[in-house]
Amino acid sequence: MLFEPLAIAGAFLIRPEPIGDDRGWFARGFCQREFNEHGVDFAVRQANRSFNARAGTLRGFHGQYPPHAEQKLLRCVQGSLVDALVDLRPESPTFLESVLVELSAENQISLLIPERCCHALQTQTDATEILYLVSAFYAPEAEFGLRWNDPRLAIPWPLPVSEISAKDASWPLLGESEPTIRSRMAIAGGLSR
Repeated sequence: MLFEPLAIAGAFLIRPEPIGDDRGWFARGFCQREFNEHGVDFAVRQANRSFNARAGTLRGFHGQYPPHAEQKLLRCVQGSLVDALVDLRPESPTFLESVLVELSAENQISLLIPERCCHALQTQTDATEILYLVSAFYAPEAEFGLRWNDPRLAIPWPLPVSEISAKDASWPLLGESEPTIRSRMAIAGGLSR
């Protein structure tokens, strides 16, 4: 696997290195040893799937507060999507900055999202399916979100939103939620993962 660091510390695009022959190809999608070699300690607690019928479907922004903060490894296994990752670590030099990446069944790229960051995605094709490996169990009491169209984030979503849940459409704007995010995401001793 090839690890490409992104502008947000601890976030990577991970490209497969297929080995092919007459039968087709083989490639690793996850290897704890290779993650460790890149300074990433990722213990898989859940594997989740998401299917989205329509292009323009938006999911997120989603995250969990510590001590239930989670790393996610996302891969689009059918169709294509754009994922927006936002750094919510108050001590980070990229606090509240975002990175957009395209994931597709065709490019086979995975996105590693570090703890104390959140993400949202928008499908670019009908019938898009995503596979998530997650490092923490879902904890509803720790769940939070950001508004997908918050003007402070100014995410340039490529398509008009065709579908969004009522919950995702109603997360608070940063003007209201930033003090809580700063307080609950702060970790003594500096940046982790």
